[in-house]
Amino acid sequence: MSIKKSIIINLLLVLSTFLFAHEGGHGTPLRQWKVTISNDIIKADFIKYENHTVWLSDDNHNIKSYPISAFSNADQEYIKTQSQLIKVLNSDAIISTKLPSVTYLNKALIGLGCLLLCFSVFKLVKRKKIVYLSYGVLGMGVIVMVGCKNTTSVSTAQVPQNKVTVMQTFFEKFEGVTTHVDKDFLYVSSNGLPDHEMMVGISNWQQQVPIQQNYTGSNSWAIPIQPQLAKNPLSTKTNLLKGAIAVAVNGIPIFNPLNNRGEDANAIGELDRWGGHCGRADDYHYHLPPLHLQDQVGEGNPVAYAVDGFPVYGETTDTLDQYLGKTNADGSYQYHTIKDYPYFIAGMRGEVILDPKTEAPENQVYPQPRTQELRPALRPLKGAEITDFKSLEANNYVLTYILDSKPYIIKYHWDSDDNYTYQFINPDGTTTVETYKPREK
Repeated sequence: MSIKKSIIINLLLVLSTFLFAHEGGHGTPLRQWKVTISNDIIKADFIKYENHTVWLSDDNHNIKSYPISAFSNADQEYIKTQSQLIKVLNSDAIISTKLPSVTYLNKALIGLGCLLLCFSVFKLVKRKKIVYLSYGVLGMGVIVMVGCKNTTSVSTAQVPQNKVTVMQTFFEKFEGVTTHVDKDFLYVSSNGLPDHEMMVGISNWQQQVPIQQNYTGSNSWAIPIQPQLAKNPLSTKTNLLKGAIAVAVNGIPIFNPLNNRGEDANAIGELDRWGGHCGRADDYHYHLPPLHLQDQVGEGNPVAYAVDGFPVYGETTDTLDQYLGKTNADGSYQYHTIKDYPYFIAGMRGEVILDPKTEAPENQVYPQPRTQELRPALRPLKGAEITDFKSLEANNYVLTYILDSKPYIIKYHWDSDDNYTYQFINPDGTTTVETYKPREK
């Protein structure tokens, strides 16, 4: 075989490897980066470069940011080149996944990539200088990036408007849950306390207990009436670790299955038998889809609505997309649940506004109802497990936990003036009392 044929065949093999690796996902190895300020070598994919900051994604899809000055000159050139290419590639029209199309700009870019590849082969054969290989690599890079964009972009077709009166019937099945509407949103109001038992089964407990919340008026949960499919859905593995991503039909918010440290809250024992626990403001919320509500809303009806406006249903035998949802014949979209992580809403398929004061992964959808811390935040009580929780009467609760095989009891209540009283009873019968009143806003 001649040198010419050998070089051409090898380059074509490399090109086909790149293209087929992207058919089912990115098969290329992560790039090595040298962080000069710490002399660390890291492996990660380039995400974006903006305002002198570089975002990278490691093999666990964790997003990290660095100042561009932290990299070598070679890496900085690579970053700037990749950033310009991405800007060019992102400047074309939205492409549907069902019917991948190529715009004139993409055709031109593919043509440019092929031209660079042919030029590289010609120069390598004629001059036999390895430097000309860089033109081929650049050409393949352009072709691969256009190919990736065509295969991973998602449909943003118009979806039907939510039927508000139907949504209201689901929420208003639950006592204390009310709704109101404007032209854009259905608002869900509640006191943040479900009508089922809470807290029992938690073995990784930060010493919070559930109290009422003021999810009313302008501080209610807002669900879009007209959902919009997002051009770039947000992965809930690397986004939205703060705040709610859905609202259950009983008026209780549902947070990301990952806690704000990126851990599966269910797997590490933070959740009760109903998939919930309390946050720093003693606000009860779920981290798992509340499938127990199906008994009350009826089989085949949603147990929640995501904050992008799409409903959340129970398990199904239908094929789901990468976001754990499906598109119906009428163009509507709905999420479903599965038994294991990520449980539900693997990605926020609908368009949402992000709170500008937050950054990934601890970003959150805006607006979110406000909560107010009543007691000082406490640390996990290692070895404690909650074994009982009862409602004695209105606004009066008792929680029992076991620590070192001994029972501890917390009795607490609040009155109509929002005076909160906590009684901590030790195994030996000694008692400590604490009182709190919410701070004026």
